[in-house]
Amino acid sequence: MTISDLAMPVTIPLPDVFDAPSSIIIERVQPEIDAGRYPVKRVTGDILEVSADIFKDGHDKIAAVVKYRRASDDDWQEAEMRLVENDRWAGQVLLPDNTRYVYTIEAFPDQWATWQDEVEKKFEAGQDVALEILEGRSILAEALPRAEDEDREVLEAAIAAIDGEMIQASTVRILLAPEVEAAMRRARSRRGGTVYDRELEVVVDRPAARFAAWYEMFPRSAGTDPTRSATFAEAGERLLAIAEMGFDVVYLTPIHPIGRAFRKGKNNTLEAGPDDPGVPYGIGSDEGGHDAIEPGLGTLDDFRAFVTRAEALSMEVALDVAFQASPDHPWAREHPEWFTLRPDGSIRYAENPPKKYQDIYPINFDSPGWRELWLELRRVILFWVQQGVKTFRVDNPHTKPTVFWEWLIADVQRTHPEVIFLSEAFTRPKVMKSLAKAGFTQSYTYFTWRNFKAELEEYFTELTQSEMKEYYRGNLFPNTHDILPFILQEGGRPAFKMRFALAATLSSVYGIYSSYELCENTPVPGREEYLNSEKYEYKVWDWDRPGNIIPYITRINAIRRQHPALHLYDNLRFFRSDDENITAYGKATPDGTDRVLVVVNLDPFDAHETVLHLPLAEWGMEPGEPFQVEDLLTGETHLWHEHQHIRLDPHDEPARLYAVRPIRRVSYVEGCG
Repeated sequence: MTISDLAMPVTIPLPDVFDAPSSIIIERVQPEIDAGRYPVKRVTGDILEVSADIFKDGHDKIAAVVKYRRASDDDWQEAEMRLVENDRWAGQVLLPDNTRYVYTIEAFPDQWATWQDEVEKKFEAGQDVALEILEGRSILAEALPRAEDEDREVLEAAIAAIDGEMIQASTVRILLAPEVEAAMRRARSRRGGTVYDRELEVVVDRPAARFAAWYEMFPRSAGTDPTRSATFAEAGERLLAIAEMGFDVVYLTPIHPIGRAFRKGKNNTLEAGPDDPGVPYGIGSDEGGHDAIEPGLGTLDDFRAFVTRAEALSMEVALDVAFQASPDHPWAREHPEWFTLRPDGSIRYAENPPKKYQDIYPINFDSPGWRELWLELRRVILFWVQQGVKTFRVDNPHTKPTVFWEWLIADVQRTHPEVIFLSEAFTRPKVMKSLAKAGFTQSYTYFTWRNFKAELEEYFTELTQSEMKEYYRGNLFPNTHDILPFILQEGGRPAFKMRFALAATLSSVYGIYSSYELCENTPVPGREEYLNSEKYEYKVWDWDRPGNIIPYITRINAIRRQHPALHLYDNLRFFRSDDENITAYGKATPDGTDRVLVVVNLDPFDAHETVLHLPLAEWGMEPGEPFQVEDLLTGETHLWHEHQHIRLDPHDEPARLYAVRPIRRVSYVEGCG
């Protein structure tokens, strides 16, 4: 190839369209996750705001609409977009149904708006607009066949005004009237327009996906006899106390038969005694697998009765889904191809070298029988949905293919959109984000290990203010049955209260593992694990144990229910505090009618005081103007200022929750009657 060859022009074929290609550009559409690869998340009743940069060459006016439909429908609906500023447009769509919606954007030249703008300017400048009026007639006549009912009458009257003997000023006033503008907006031509090249998706969940308080329990530990499993009937007797604390979801660790092969003993010892119950995550025995009930708990009918009893108390039951098997699981006998076979024909058990977990067989998702495996796992989920379960906490989803979860969740929600999936993945950040994008309704977070002001504020700003808010709903657990954080071990009762207040207010959805209310914090020395964990033994709890924080939990859950601002997830805002041990943040409803301020001492050992610097202008108040706060824990009312001093003693109250209200101004006439 020579230099002269490189200089030769290359002919690019013209687009194969009848009309000239649209010159309208649609860019930077939001919300949009990974170029439309994944859906965003909302709940029923939300308004989805869709925005984009939309522009074209020249000075002609343009118009744009959000096109949207249920994913199961064919016909599009539309919502008008408005120009916000600097070629940024936005439109709003109401999402009334628990389903999946599809949306995109269409933009097109607005001939009538361009005409109106030109005529109005010329007319106000005293120029003759006779030709412009005739041009307007042509635009009206072109739109007339698309107009319906009253709009047709309006446009015909406008054309008649042009054709009549009216003076020019009267004709212009008629043509610029709001009713003509509205009729033309509905009947305008879309010639020269363009549609965004992607159809985007939004998953609309039921409200419990965003606002709920979870309570985790081992149902076998709900009884009074430490030598045997409690039954579902006995566990059902515990439900009233859980409901009275204000919880919405009762999450049960696995309720399936537990294998005997390589069963673990107390405190995870390798040799189990004859009466040791085994770990509920070692699923499967001669009594059945993932669709069976551990005999010590009762029967399937007993479980259904437990679900019914929870529902009568305005709670729902969530089940733990652990897709793995004990060596005794029926799958190990009937489908060994679903597991990893070693050269000697044995099934590979779980390992985290040098640790060995001979009681667990991980599933091999690369199995040649993967199709049958996927269908069986879906069958398991749908089986429990049929028993009344609408929420699933999924154990270790990051050890299974993300593409599997994307298929499973979408397929289940196709016929059961009410089903909620919580991802229990404490792993690398990008993996956790990927699982949320793939469909998990809620996700565990690193909150469990975020203890200091800077890291808390940085992390929760990312969760609630970055793109993550569109697809990642953080369900905050200050502890789990696997994790007893050092701050709870060392900080005692003040730490339990402080961490609970944070979990319940930083996010709109949170959970605790039972015995949290008792401030249980006896660890395996040097480790973030419970000593004598009920994972390995039957437990009997004294729910009236001295030092419990049941009244505190009950009060904060009541505050959460009473204040709509705490029902929302992405409305979290942090405020400046002079002391590094005290964090302050607020949540408000979009209209500002409910505003909650939370101030927390993050040090469970010592009292601290600080000056808070509060954003009065954002709150619709004048700088320096005093305002009222109601202490929601005590009911006391105080007069506060923009720069407010506060002192928090963790041994008294490590956290304060305030309702913020402007002072009501009473006029002389109102006050004196």
